Amino acid sequence: MNKTTTHKTAGTQQRILDTGNRIMAAKGFSAVGLNEILTAASVPKGSFYNYFSSKEAFGEALLNHYFDEYLAEMTALFARQDLTAAQKLMAYFQQWRDNQSFEECQGKCLAVKLGAEVADLSEAMRTSLRHGTEAITQQMAGVIKAGLADGSLHVQNPDEMAQSLYQLWLGASVMVKISRNTQPFDAAMAATRQWLKLAAE
Repeated sequence: MNKTTTHKTAGTQQRILDTGNRIMAAKGFSAVGLNEILTAASVPKGSFYNYFSSKEAFGEALLNHYFDEYLAEMTALFARQDLTAAQKLMAYFQQWRDNQSFEECQGKCLAVKLGAEVADLSEAMRTSLRHGTEAITQQMAGVIKAGLADGSLHVQNPDEMAQSLYQLWLGASVMVKISRNTQPFDAAMAATRQWLKLAAE
């Protein structure tokens, strides 16, 4: 396979993933058929199986891709030198609030949308979710530890705090979708500041 063909193949696969991300973040996994994704991506149905062996394998690849991009954004934010660790963490939660809207989230809320649904459908997809969420909480724990070092945070057990914060915001995201307003995010932000011993803004 020459470089042009390889690039074209990778581009088609990426287009299927990007399209699937957007559609499934809005509708869920089971409600979306492959035909809908492939039509939106302008990819012939027969070509799908050149890249994925099944819809489940596609879902696993979709989640892995989602978490790769999500973690890359976290890494870039937490690497900023102009913010304290506490400011980085609060900026992360502000971005969460901005992205995990009950309206159109443009694929940025895929884990929230699919989490409970696919964990019961597919062991491979559940494993992708577990690995992805563990990586997120590890990054959060790392920035909390950095906050202890730079003096911007004063909490005990960064690993437990990271787990608790992630679960808080995951639950808030679900409640935002149910209530169709952002009050659960207001409550999560207030609780986050209280748990991290930060002054209210």
